[in-house]
Amino acid sequence: MPDNESRPSLDHPWENGWAPDTSRAPGTRRLWLAGALAVATIVACVTAIGLNDQPADGTSAAGRGRTTSDKETSAGLISFASPSASGSPTPSAGSGSPSPSASASVSASPRPQGSSSPRTSAPASAPTASPTRGTSGSEPAAVRRSVQSVNYPDRYWHLSDGSVRLDVIGSGREQREDSTFTLVKGLAHSSCHSFRTSDGTYLRHRSFVLVKDRDDGSALFRQDATFCARATSSGVIALESVNYPGHFLRHERFQLKLQRYEHNGQYGADSAFRLVEGLA
Repeated sequence: MPDNESRPSLDHPWENGWAPDTSRAPGTRRLWLAGALAVATIVACVTAIGLNDQPADGTSAAGRGRTTSDKETSAGLISFASPSASGSPTPSAGSGSPSPSASASVSASPRPQGSSSPRTSAPASAPTASPTRGTSGSEPAAVRRSVQSVNYPDRYWHLSDGSVRLDVIGSGREQREDSTFTLVKGLAHSSCHSFRTSDGTYLRHRSFVLVKDRDDGSALFRQDATFCARATSSGVIALESVNYPGHFLRHERFQLKLQRYEHNGQYGADSAFRLVEGLA
């Protein structure tokens, strides 16, 4: 029997007693397809989660100490670079930032300087601190010098009756000769100075007064006759005793004496001198 016999005519469908077929629900085939697709999706998700949560065994690439290759990474797994031995992260190969080299480190220890500790400059009229031991400049082994006062620039060291005074020097030959000394290396310390007179004697302090005396070969004489120049400003020095550290030559009432350093302007002015060309 043909399938379309139960169907009414298109002009009068309900007049001939036709009713729709209710033996099966409408859209059953579509529901089955949707259900199958949902099940497949759930299975795929469960499988992916199980693979991601699976712990790495002792024979994995990470356990063998090697990084994942590009071919393994392209499968969709995220790889992390393993930390370096020092604990700092190692840049990845594609990051473009080079690792620091050992030659980039700078030594913390300063290079040795050619001179001793720097000296502090002070006004010519008043040295403000007791200078440190050492020479003030590179003087030749033996040169003829006169010693000029800073606060009395018209006066110079002058031998008078066996002691040294600060006097105004005229044009007389003998007076100029007695105001000129040969500056030699210190008898007690080669980095300091000794002053030799024209008759072969030396200037030394005795009872803290600067006098001339002949070398008797004793250690005491060599120490009394040795003075270390301490630069206080450009071209200005103070002369410190070797065997009385902290004691400097100064003029007092124009007499040259050895006195302990005092932190005041008058002492600084009276103990400041210049080594100039010999007057004779």
